[in-house]
Amino acid sequence: MKIEVWSDYVCPFCYIGKKQLEIALEELGYGDSIEVEYKSYLLDPTTPVDTNSSVYEELQHKYQISLDEVKKMTANVKDRAKEVGLDYNFDEMKSANTVKAHRLAKWAETEGKGKDFTERVLKAYFLEGKAIGQTDVLLALVKEVNLSVEKAKQVIENDDYMKEVEQDIAVAQNLGVRGVPFFVIDNKYGISGAQPQEVFEQTIEKAAQELGLRKPLKMQGNNGAACTEGSCEI
Repeated sequence: MKIEVWSDYVCPFCYIGKKQLEIALEELGYGDSIEVEYKSYLLDPTTPVDTNSSVYEELQHKYQISLDEVKKMTANVKDRAKEVGLDYNFDEMKSANTVKAHRLAKWAETEGKGKDFTERVLKAYFLEGKAIGQTDVLLALVKEVNLSVEKAKQVIENDDYMKEVEQDIAVAQNLGVRGVPFFVIDNKYGISGAQPQEVFEQTIEKAAQELGLRKPLKMQGNNGAACTEGSCEI
């Protein structure tokens, strides 16, 4: 069974939703029977690549509210993030154009490191206040997940994987996605946003049962004494 996740790296609820999904999969215990695939979505592709604006400044401008009001708003999101073990650092967050990050994630998938890179970028942005729209920052993250920095440079310079990013966005539009995170489970059920934890678990369980997935046995204790075919050591 496959779960497809549309998200953007500057969406605070996307990281929260990602953690909720991971918690649900661990709790349900389907192991490797469920594949998770991350899809690209651009909340604002017009964000300047060289921006140095803080998230606070961006939100003040967007909603025409005071800095105190912005901090109260983000405090609520910070509390929500803590529920899934994330300590958001809004004081250090900067606005970012995420096109390069999405293209690099598509390349990382071909190298078997897509999930590792996605997690590293989200952590860098929300917990460490790193400027994930900047090439040097992204290349440092590439190195941290043991990918080739030289190949990553080529991806960035040649505009590689832009078609794949655009294709993800087109599919989302066809599905009627208007916001992220957006989860599609077994191409049958959709979950919009970071919903209560039970919504994730109930929906995944329902889809898995309909598909006839079986959970692996949960082994208890360490390996005990046992006989194997042709051998029984005493």
